[in-house]
Parts: sequence; C-alpha cells; structure tokens
Amino acid sequence: MIPATQQSFRSMNQTMRIETRAPDPAGLAALEAQVARDLEMLNLPPRNWVPPLFRDRTAALDAVVVGAGMNGIAAAGALIFRGMPNIAVLEAAGPGQEGPWCTTARMDTLRSPKTLPGPCFGIPSLTFRAWYVASFGVEAWEGLYKIFNRTWQDYLGWVQRVLKLPLSHFSRVTRIAPADGLLRLTVEQPEGERHLLARHVVLATGRAGAGGLDLPDFVDRALFPDLAALAPQPIDFEALRGRSVGIIGGGASAWDNAATALERGAARVDLYVRRAVLPQVNKGRGSTGPHYHNAYDALSDEERWKLAVYLHDEQAPVPHETVHRALRQPGFHVHLATPTRAARRDGNQVAIDLGGGNPREERRDFLIVATGFSVDPLHVPELGDFAPHVRRWIDVIGDAPPELRRREIETFPVLGPGFELQPRDAAAPPELEKIHLVNYGAHLSHGGIASDIPGVMVAGERVADAVLRALFVAEFPAIRQALVEYDEPELLGTPFHVPKTGASDG
Repeated sequence: MIPATQQSFRSMNQTMRIETRAPDPAGLAALEAQVARDLEMLNLPPRNWVPPLFRDRTAALDAVVVGAGMNGIAAAGALIFRGMPNIAVLEAAGPGQEGPWCTTARMDTLRSPKTLPGPCFGIPSLTFRAWYVASFGVEAWEGLYKIFNRTWQDYLGWVQRVLKLPLSHFSRVTRIAPADGLLRLTVEQPEGERHLLARHVVLATGRAGAGGLDLPDFVDRALFPDLAALAPQPIDFEALRGRSVGIIGGGASAWDNAATALERGAARVDLYVRRAVLPQVNKGRGSTGPHYHNAYDALSDEERWKLAVYLHDEQAPVPHETVHRALRQPGFHVHLATPTRAARRDGNQVAIDLGGGNPREERRDFLIVATGFSVDPLHVPELGDFAPHVRRWIDVIGDAPPELRRREIETFPVLGPGFELQPRDAAAPPELEKIHLVNYGAHLSHGGIASDIPGVMVAGERVADAVLRALFVAEFPAIRQALVEYDEPELLGTPFHVPKTGASDG
C-alpha cells in the first residue's frame, strides 16, 4: 500500500503537469452562458430598491467595499444580489494581485481542500469546481490534489468579471471619517486624491487589514529594509542567492519562506522556533462547519473568549506538504526550543541572540521575521477618526483571571451581528457602527468566516443582510410612501375593476 503522504505527492505532481495548460476558452464560454442562465432563472440581481441619497448635490453610495479579494467579492456580490447595486469596490493592488495568493503567500497550494465551493452565492455554476472543470476538464479535476495559488487567483478574477463588480483597482483608502450620518472616504488613485460619501463601509482587507504585521520588540528596527523583512511582505529572494538566511517563527509562513528562499538559491536557511514540539493537530480545521460558521456569534462573550484562548494556545500545525517541501532542501536547518532573544545589526550581517538549552549568538546575511499579524483598531490608519472609540475584547474580559489573559488577542475589536464596529464610550461617533470589519479582526466575534475560505460566503451574506436591514429601516418612510403610491390595478379589464376615485393615506 502506498502511504497517504506519497499518494498526496503523486497527485500534486500530476496536478502540476495538468495546470501547465491554458484554460479552455470554449469551456469557459459555455460555463459563463450557464451562469447567465442561472442568474436569470433566480431573478438575480433584483432591481434597486434603495431610494437615492444626495448630500450637497453629491450622490452617496449605499456601500463601499474596501478590498477585492475573496471576502470583498463575497460581500459585493451579496449586496448586489439583494438589490443594492449602488456600491463601489476599491482595491489598492492591480488586477490579478488582489489578496496574497500571487504576492506574499509563498506556499505551493491552498491549505483548504479543493472541494470548497468558494464565493459562489449558492449557485453551482459559480463554484471553483465548475470553473476548474470548464477550464481544464473532468480528468484534470479528478487528478487535482489541492488548489495552486495562481489557480485560485485566476478563479477569483473570473468571478469578479462574470459578476461585473463595480471595481476600481489602484485605489487605496487612506481615511474614513464621520460625515453627519454618512462616511467620507479619502481615496488615493493614480490620477489623484478623491472623496466618496457612503452610507456603509465594508473593510474586506485581509489578515493584515486589522492592525498590520507583528514585529516583536526584540527585533531592531534598524535592520530594515536591507538586512530584514517581514514574511508577509514582498521579498527579493533573488538578492538572497548564495547567502545565509535566518527566520524567526515556527508557523506555516516561516516554513513557506524557508523553502522559497532555498528554492531561489539561498545557501542556507536556519529556522528558529520557540516551541520544543511543533503543534500536531489543526484545531482550526476542527472548528469549521455549518455550526461554527452560522452560530459562533450566538455564544456568550465568556464562551467565545474561552474558545479563543484555547485555539490561540493550541496553534495550527505546519501542513505536512510544507514540512516535506522544506526538508527536501539540503541547506535547511530547523532549531526547536530556540527562542530568539534579540536581533541586531552587526556590520553587514544580522546578529541573532538565541536562548533555550544552548544559548548562543549566530550571524546571518538576512533575517525574515515570520511572527504573524497584529490585530488592533488603533493600528488601522484609515480608522484613525474612530479607533479610540472602538470596543475591544480587553473591554469585555475585564478582570479575567491570569490564566485567561492573552495579550495577543485582547486587542481584537468587538463586532456586532453584522460585523459592525461597536462603541466603547459615549463619545463614539454614531457613524462608527456603519463600518463593517470583514477581515481577520472579526475572528474573535464571528470565528473564521471572515479569514478562511470555508466560511467566505457566510460572512458575505451576513454583512449584506446587515446593510440591507439598516438601509430598510433608515429609508422606511420613503419606502412606505412608495408603497402608498404604488398603483397598478390587478383587475383592470375584468368586470370587477373599480376605478380609483380618491387617494389613500396608507
């Protein structure tokens, strides 16, 4: 019998051979015709039901979605499919560069299984599987092990296109400010700065969009940019050819960067891991499914916090494919139970002070810091007008006992049922709750639906429903008046038609 891991690698190698082919244009054309038929049969999208709003002769958008990755696509499509097409989708990167998949995500394949449907809105013809089969054929699908990053990016770009999302690339939101019941966005674009008014803003800005990257205090800032980089940032690996690289961290990203550096020609990579034993079981995979996706926020604050502490302590293991990828490189060295105490500049090298059972100092030509992401509204630049007033989990747990305190997750924001920010004080601008955080910052309030592929559509639909409900309530007087004025006689042309003689007050 062939071991499961060997079967995985055989399947992966077969996939790599298959995916060197270009997608089949005829297959995609047929699929897109099917998508159009499916949408027509479902009466999607419905007509726009939201009364227009003008402020100083400027039309306000019903929503602005910031980010055109998978969460942005899910949120924007769900808004449009609920009769709210008056939206904009703003993406800081260029076409094909949305999200990390072709930029800073350095694994070979997604961690998720290929069977996940993606941002499909419950429509089979919009699933990843439908797109992949139309592009490469059934045999290719059967031989696919896991989804390659580039393939996933191509699929997301196809969904953007077939849904005709109102997308603007190279559009970076630098400020969101309260504007008398609305939100005013400052947007940097190649042609200059512009301002938009919106009733709601959805921040679908990925793992780094809730507070940036984590840079430990013990790493000297003077190392950057010539001698050090953060793992989730662009790195010139060609410049590391023939050089030695130290990496701080033991998670999947650290191993991905180690393998990438060696594959690109680095002479040696040393991975410094604080833990003596790597995590063995992916509890994150065990905390997925309809129950976690749809009912997580029904738990009490105490239950959610205790669960978050448990998952934080367990951590996720490195995928076995990633471990084997790194171990195949002869220049790879991993040091367990070796915490980094300091990293500083020493001439044209990095001096790394290491602790553990064998304290020592080592020198490397370059350092990659793979210590993850920080989450704190105070560190989100575009939220500067609101951040001091945002309720965080540290405000919820209060005087929790020491065994339940975790500094790394206490600064996550507390979000409402529609991912809306919550005020921590009476001085908070009322517009604060019109900002919806559909990124990694939602993890403690809603679980993994805003940061992982399995729950992407749950998050998109939930935030769209929240915007729909808010707009319906806000515009109900105009909507009710439109109902009063609705006058299409059903019995016209029958003996029972009675001509209208007077107005109704509703």
